[in-house]
Amino acid sequence: MAHIVPPFTAATALEKVKFAQNAWNTMNPEIIAKAYTTDCIWRNRDQFIRGQEEIKTFLTTKYAKEKGYRLKKELFAFQDNKIAVQFFYEYHDENGQWYRAYGLEDWTFQVDGEEKGKMRKRMSSINDVKISEDERWFANNVDVETVTISEKHL
Repeated sequence: MAHIVPPFTAATALEKVKFAQNAWNTMNPEIIAKAYTTDCIWRNRDQFIRGQEEIKTFLTTKYAKEKGYRLKKELFAFQDNKIAVQFFYEYHDENGQWYRAYGLEDWTFQVDGEEKGKMRKRMSSINDVKISEDERWFANNVDVETVTISEKHL
């Protein structure tokens, strides 16, 4: 992900978003954390996280609770070293209750130095909604890229 560097074009911003989507869908904190600067700042719901080690700890806890995690990210806007995305993901808890999470993320990337192209700030606003098995978009290992999300789905 670091090889895609600002300033972004429509093509490179979209590539960055899809790279992030694919990394998060691995559910591997080690892989995901490599995309962020060593001192990256996150806001995730009501949590504030700083640095790769805290990111790894957060993601390890997240994936232990959010089973069956599947995510789709869509490019919302971009400019210079910033990208905004909207995202949708589904998961179930330990009791089998499914949820869909919706949200927006504001990303800022490092523009110089050894960590150029890595994300140095991630601000995320997320809402979770209970859904039934029949309401799932990302069921049966569907490729998330084949799911078209429109206003009728929201």
